[in-house]
Amino acid sequence: MTASPSPEPAAYLLLFRNTGPELYATLSPAERQDIIKRFNEWFEGLAAAGKAVEGQPLEDATRIVSGAGGGRIVDGPFPEAKEAVGGYVKLLVSGLEEATAIARRHPALAYGMMIEVRALTPDCHLGVTTKTVTPQKAARH
Repeated sequence: MTASPSPEPAAYLLLFRNTGPELYATLSPAERQDIIKRFNEWFEGLAAAGKAVEGQPLEDATRIVSGAGGGRIVDGPFPEAKEAVGGYVKLLVSGLEEATAIARRHPALAYGMMIEVRALTPDCHLGVTTKTVTPQKAARH
């Protein structure tokens, strides 16, 4: 009897919201160090297991481009920054349930951070071709 091949891992993004400094304003320096330590342990454990393939915090400053030809450009941050994405982690997991379980273990949830779990899809609803570009490929263009 041969083992069935394991399914290809699915790509998910964990989008971190409500991550601003006000979230940690009431914590002591020791408590802040503890949350940083636990966050790093959470991420490094996922990376070591091959589940987290990328992660990055995002700057608060932002720019919105809209309108035909990108004619409208507005710089931020904006008042609704609480809902803004403050960082992300890209996962390769078995599916939504595993991605959600990983998100539920994030230590900053206890302080009010919110995590949006989103699947990456190879198919755009408009039919636009999508693919992953490696840094080596991007540097040649």
